[in-house]
Amino acid sequence: MENLSDQIFEKINAYWRAANFLAVGQIYLQDNVLLKEPLKPEHIKPRLLGHWGTSPGLSLIYVHLNRLIKDTGAAILYICGPGHGAPAIVANTYLEGTYSEVFPNVSQNEEGMRKLCRQFSTPGGIPSHVSAHTPGSIHEGGELGYSLVHAFGAAFDNPELLVACVVGDGEAETGPLEGSWKSIAFLNPKRDGAVLPILHLNGYKIAGPTVLSRMKDADLEELFKGYGYEVFFVEGDDPMSVHKQMAVTLNLTYQKIKNIQHQARINNSASKAKWPMIILRTPKGWTGPKEWDGVPIEGTFRAHQVPLTGVKENPEKLKLLENWMRSYEPQNLFDQNGRLIPELEELAPKGNNRMSALVYANGGLLFKSLVLPDFKKYALDVFTPGTVEAESTRNLGKYLRDIFTLNQETQNFRLFCPDETSSNRLEAVFEVTDRCTMEEILPKDENLAHDGRVMEVLSEHLCEGWLEGYLLTGRHGLFPCYEAFVTIVDSMFSQHAKWIKTARELSWRKPVASLNYLLTSHVWRQDNNGYSHQGPGFIDTVVNKKSSVIRIYFPPDANTLLSVMDHCFRSKDYVNVIVAGKQPELQWLSMADAIAHCNQGASNWKWAGTDHDQQPDVILGCAGDVPTLEAVAAAWILRKELPDLKVRLVNVIDLMALSPVAYHPHGMSEELFLDLFTAGAPVIFAFHGYVRIIHDLVHGRPDPARFHVRGFMEEGTTTTPFDMVVLNQMSRYHLAMEAVKRVPRMHNRVDDFIRHCETKLKEHQVYICAHLDDMPEVKNWKWSE
Repeated sequence: MENLSDQIFEKINAYWRAANFLAVGQIYLQDNVLLKEPLKPEHIKPRLLGHWGTSPGLSLIYVHLNRLIKDTGAAILYICGPGHGAPAIVANTYLEGTYSEVFPNVSQNEEGMRKLCRQFSTPGGIPSHVSAHTPGSIHEGGELGYSLVHAFGAAFDNPELLVACVVGDGEAETGPLEGSWKSIAFLNPKRDGAVLPILHLNGYKIAGPTVLSRMKDADLEELFKGYGYEVFFVEGDDPMSVHKQMAVTLNLTYQKIKNIQHQARINNSASKAKWPMIILRTPKGWTGPKEWDGVPIEGTFRAHQVPLTGVKENPEKLKLLENWMRSYEPQNLFDQNGRLIPELEELAPKGNNRMSALVYANGGLLFKSLVLPDFKKYALDVFTPGTVEAESTRNLGKYLRDIFTLNQETQNFRLFCPDETSSNRLEAVFEVTDRCTMEEILPKDENLAHDGRVMEVLSEHLCEGWLEGYLLTGRHGLFPCYEAFVTIVDSMFSQHAKWIKTARELSWRKPVASLNYLLTSHVWRQDNNGYSHQGPGFIDTVVNKKSSVIRIYFPPDANTLLSVMDHCFRSKDYVNVIVAGKQPELQWLSMADAIAHCNQGASNWKWAGTDHDQQPDVILGCAGDVPTLEAVAAAWILRKELPDLKVRLVNVIDLMALSPVAYHPHGMSEELFLDLFTAGAPVIFAFHGYVRIIHDLVHGRPDPARFHVRGFMEEGTTTTPFDMVVLNQMSRYHLAMEAVKRVPRMHNRVDDFIRHCETKLKEHQVYICAHLDDMPEVKNWKWSE
């Protein structure tokens, strides 16, 4: 990398002006995009939307990264934390040609530029954020806080990749971003790529100053040195001065990164490195209007979104907008046809070296299917349902262990778990890998190594964000989490689901591996943690997202869990939520039956029923491992106490199978639904989560009012396993009583049966208070004919 001439800096500055011109045009213009005539009100969009304030800084970084790529051939992924800066990023992808390649109607001429401007934040156009529509992006930034964690996720196991991550100073105030700085404690320079954080301090949020922008440079340097970074500053408001500073600083930080990696790789060892970062201080809305009517704009919060409003109605404002746009000298940047002039075009990298065409940003291009072991090899022998106990997730751990082994060469699978791998009974993975850290490892530590592939940190945000970045750059992973605390990442899930939904609608975006959640320390078995750890609300968040994206599974035992996980690891472009307990539980199905059950999504467990393929009096439905236990036990009680009652038991493993097929692709056919649930028999349904979900899903099915659902009703505490279902009126006795009540021909026997069940519930209450444990007849219950 040689010293740059003043002529080169003039070209860089001109390219930057072109990007700024297009950014302003996208916010304001629907016509006359090259200003070939004076601006008129009809050239202005009727609704002015977008964010100008951060755009000049984003474009400055972009053009300098382009120069670095041209000089070094580096593979650089640009992650734009200030996602509102889409005008800048879209402008740059358009200038380097990629945008027109993926959207041929937005061509590199005057008409294409007109379409580029008209489509921004308009009906039928593109969003105001850096969405999946933006080539080169894996990060939207609509919700702030996740840019840096996505950057690190992308860098893991991509040794040749440099991720330049722009962190806005507003975003830097969020909790997830504050935690993300610690990600360098997990970045291994021997096997991973690098992340270059660029903290862009332009002073303001929507209406006030930002915390970090008011800190002195010395204090900022101390703060980030404490995190483990070497800090470099670039600052000012004179464009040429900032250009020169940025060029020198990028050269220096890039060389430091390469030196860190070279030393780690040539010595075949690695330790925590002092990675560089850049703090860029430039004015908010730089190069925009200085003021209006004596009120300052540039360098204030007023430049954050649309700095000049009402330009369509106010001739003086319209003239100020025109002067602003002409200050970029578009006639010297674009030819008469609206194409960037050749001497500026040559500044952009070519082909896949362009950040907007980088294969890492379209992870499906790099996707390699996981080599999966035959899950049937891990089958538990179940000769008689409900007689053998096992920990389903402990068995799953052996399957995950062998996934690590089989994919050792490709190194494209990691476990991202908030400090809960062993707690969730998945510790078999530590037979072949370790927890990852780049910090000092002490002799008393266990399963800790610099090259570990289990990513544990006590932050759901980091685990989720790392996994998203890892998946979107073409790899695979699993996120096991306590159910109650996965709600911490509700909005992260929502953003990812929206990204996937949008990406599926773009033919040039290639499918990536599904985001797989395993919720295994769940609401019904928080025996020692209590009410604070009891909450199934994540399911509600997921079930309301687009049906083309989400899948929810409730495997009731070890064999169904294996079958479901194998399916999920083979899937693409979904969010799969698997809810399965880690505690010892009864096993119900042989592997052959488990596979058939999973393939159908819901089944009639004929061995548990007494209807003998006749019209049942009542149906016991269930979804979830603990609800399944209680429903089967209720069927057993009814068989013993009321043998002439015709009971059917239907287990649902794929929750969305309950939905009519018109609403979800996994919805079971009307024929199958009628075969399982009939057209009119009452259904007493035991559900893992909140009851409203089941009522919503069966809406549109025959006589949905006959579904009477029991589930979690916000009754929780530190208590026995059976007392949890009693508190929430989902116990076997509650289900059995409800079933008998719903069968008219049993009315002459219902009172005696209810007294019998209520007596058992009273015995339970007395027993647990005296013995602090469940009654043996409940705790040791097993299925028998």
